[in-house]
Amino acid sequence: MEYAAITFWLAVIVFSALGVYRLWSSLVRPKIVNAILLPGTLVATLGHILGLLITGGTVENTTLIADNESGEPQTGEQPKSKIPLVGAVMIALLPMAGCAVAIYAVSSYLGASILGAMASEPVVHLALPTSGPAFFDMLHQSIALVERLVNAIAQSDLTDWQTLLFLYLAACLTVRMAPLSGNIRGALGAIALAGIAVFVIGKTASSAAGMLNTIWTLMSFSVAVLLFLLIVSLLMTGIISLIKAFLTHDS
Repeated sequence: MEYAAITFWLAVIVFSALGVYRLWSSLVRPKIVNAILLPGTLVATLGHILGLLITGGTVENTTLIADNESGEPQTGEQPKSKIPLVGAVMIALLPMAGCAVAIYAVSSYLGASILGAMASEPVVHLALPTSGPAFFDMLHQSIALVERLVNAIAQSDLTDWQTLLFLYLAACLTVRMAPLSGNIRGALGAIALAGIAVFVIGKTASSAAGMLNTIWTLMSFSVAVLLFLLIVSLLMTGIISLIKAFLTHDS
């Protein structure tokens, strides 16, 4: 059940990231959003390109931030894999894996104070909601994670450049866990494949307990970051819509 929970919460991370990205893109031009998320955009694009090359695709005229309305990274006019189905999964998986590895590296080198503050309480192993009460427990756990993150940030030294850089990179990398445009079905397959890979490694590795603890720590942190950004983004969207409606009514 633990591995099913990891797969479920990975899906929550990916589609929460997609929700945040689309909310931001509705408020400002997507090109600006991708520029703000440049470190995460770079990691995701490199993963995308690697996925294309591995699966026999062609990479040409690569653009990190397109000049069109989408503002998305581009790798040619028809950057499709030559391997049906599996290719789409790999192309979706590698950007997600790249961002996950980058989050782990950034957390290890820059996020010790914030992760340490969040780890002052036991690591949260987010459960798989299999019933009505479990679903509401899940919501409670999620809000508690956001509260723990906010408290950890408030207790950290926000004048320290390392802390600010960590928060910026964490936001960029978690939001860029969202599937690149046109590959949502591949992302679903990638999430399932990642869950299977964790299951196999967890059953065969000698240090499975430590690995699972690290995974839950980083997943809990990523969930907290994305839910916080999602809450703030929804509030900002509502406020801006209300202001626009008020100004339109006055005119």
